[in-house]
Amino acid sequence: MAESKRDYYEVLGVSKDADDATLKKAYRQVAKKYHPDMNPGDAEAEKKFKEASEAYAILSDPDKRRQYDQFGHAAFESGAGGGGFGGFDFSGADFSDIFGDIFGDLFGGGRRGRASQGPMKGMNIRKSVRITFEEAVFGCEKELDMVLKDPCSKCSGTGAKPGTSPETCPKCGGKGQVVYTQQSFFGMVQNVQTCPDCGGTGKIIRDKCPDCGGTGYTSNRKKIAVTIPAGIDNGQSVRIREKGEPGVNGGPRGDLLVEVVVSRHPIFQRQDMHIFSTVPISFAQAALGADIRVKTVDGEVLYTVKPATKTDTKVRLKGKGVPSVRNSQVRGDHYVTLVIQTPEHLSSEAKEALKRFDELSGNTLNMASKEKETKTGKKKRGFMDKMKEAFDD
Repeated sequence: MAESKRDYYEVLGVSKDADDATLKKAYRQVAKKYHPDMNPGDAEAEKKFKEASEAYAILSDPDKRRQYDQFGHAAFESGAGGGGFGGFDFSGADFSDIFGDIFGDLFGGGRRGRASQGPMKGMNIRKSVRITFEEAVFGCEKELDMVLKDPCSKCSGTGAKPGTSPETCPKCGGKGQVVYTQQSFFGMVQNVQTCPDCGGTGKIIRDKCPDCGGTGYTSNRKKIAVTIPAGIDNGQSVRIREKGEPGVNGGPRGDLLVEVVVSRHPIFQRQDMHIFSTVPISFAQAALGADIRVKTVDGEVLYTVKPATKTDTKVRLKGKGVPSVRNSQVRGDHYVTLVIQTPEHLSSEAKEALKRFDELSGNTLNMASKEKETKTGKKKRGFMDKMKEAFDD
């Protein structure tokens, strides 16, 4: 019954003012998701696929959409039994363009074959290079030893033996694509795929070039200079234009993408544009204050520790961090954590001096003993007071 049907706009997930392009895009996504070939044996998926197809058939037709907007599902109840899914008549609905895309995605054909004869950019090549922490901060030059393809000089990139030429592919007639007819829920659907004989080039090479084996390319070892910009971070990539695979049918070469792997530093750690490190200081330096030397990526700098500095105090060295990749004149900061270290080996003189210092600054070494004596004395006095009260009574 009409009451059991979901709203067509809800089925496609669009608003009521959606234009034709939005409707088409929404239906393509839903149809591809629930297509029976993608969900074999799933009755629920098939039901949703049919529901979406019915919704698109109505909303893509201006007249039917106007009727639906005015009367809802009741506008089409009189057409029950006219065919299609659930008694709905799909005559007049144009699915050819959409299903050409969908079946192309599902079965390997589609738009890729239609574009194969025109100039196409070559594929990108990905490589990685390892650099040090300092090289990432200040930038550097690296050299990659690579094997790259170049158009064959003997056949000028045609792949055919000199004196011969590629022939038009008899299977596709030089179009680079073939059309297959496939049965669908809507009848016979034409599916466009890349020609399997010529690979979409539209040409067949009978006599292959002996130097390149008919590929049209030869491999050569080359050294590629890579400029690593200052401030680059681990995992980021540098793009070198047109150092990738050769293009097809006169298209430009692809790009070389060089991923940067930054080695760990024994002292420094990085977060965005800031550098972090830990510096040990002695108790005397922390208590009295002193000048210390702090290592940075720019070398050692002098820093004055303030008197009475506590452990885990953080200090900021402005402008000693990592430069911005976009503007090397802008740098982050270096944050240093000061940690008071306890000496492990003390001479007898140092121990005596430390004991004397402790006596003068609170006698903390004997504090526990004093507290114990005080508690014991209080207990004894309390006992004697109670005995005295008993005898007095």
